Amino acid sequence: MARPLISALIVVVSILSVTAFPPPAAASAMDRLAGPATAAELHVMTFNLRFADDSWVRRRPVMRALLATERPDLIGTQEGLVAQLGDIRDDLGGDYDYIGTGRQGGTAGEFMAIFFRQDRLTPQTYGDFWLSDTPQIPGSETWGGFAIRMVTWVRFVDRATGKRFYAVNTHLDNLSEYARERSAHLIRDRLAALDPPLPIILTGDFNSPSGSPVYDLLITRAGYRDTWLAAARRSPAYGTFHAYRPLVPDGPRIDWVLTTPGVTVPAALINVYRSGTQYPSDHLPVQVRLRLP
Repeated sequence: MARPLISALIVVVSILSVTAFPPPAAASAMDRLAGPATAAELHVMTFNLRFADDSWVRRRPVMRALLATERPDLIGTQEGLVAQLGDIRDDLGGDYDYIGTGRQGGTAGEFMAIFFRQDRLTPQTYGDFWLSDTPQIPGSETWGGFAIRMVTWVRFVDRATGKRFYAVNTHLDNLSEYARERSAHLIRDRLAALDPPLPIILTGDFNSPSGSPVYDLLITRAGYRDTWLAAARRSPAYGTFHAYRPLVPDGPRIDWVLTTPGVTVPAALINVYRSGTQYPSDHLPVQVRLRLP
């Protein structure tokens, strides 16, 4: 009498396992676009994770499959909550760690966490500042934006090449153009003062498309390079904030990877991975391969 029940349970568990743990693709999207990376190439991703709302239980395994397939050397993330970041670190295994602070200070609020492969990158020093008139005060917000915003930065040495660089990660305000512009000015000025001067990789959700005042300030006036435009190879382009709606070809790119001059960009892609209809986030991750000068 028990055998049919056991068989039914096995079937249910098998179905749930397939749903909960979607298999990764056979090869990473970046490898399919540009072939295997050379030792000198650094694989960088920027990804707004969407904070861990009720959908995280469904999104987490899709996120895990995506990241386990792509395995970037460096990931600038936005919106992650401390428990969610712990989930991602656990899912990636012992190869990865992250550096970051909650935007309300300590572990409170969303992080601008920077994940990195520990077998490739060694952090030397790091810090945070808040996008306000008092950038040294955790949780400060003085420009009338929707939420507290901040920057996390890390100086790394790349053990594959011996080169040092700064990874900088941010998330600009979603409602106030004034707050975004003030934030861009502060980011430009603070990064220009980093000592010693080294190549900078700036990742983030800028909540601004190309051609916006923020884009003009950082690209045209401050001299940062848009890696999407600089890339020798590119995937098809889509709007990077899809909000779980159909993707928009050539839609607004609000998630950027910027660099200082001199960085070479062999490839860039906007990753459209999903499992069935489930995306890992309401944003698409942007990935680039870089060669530091």
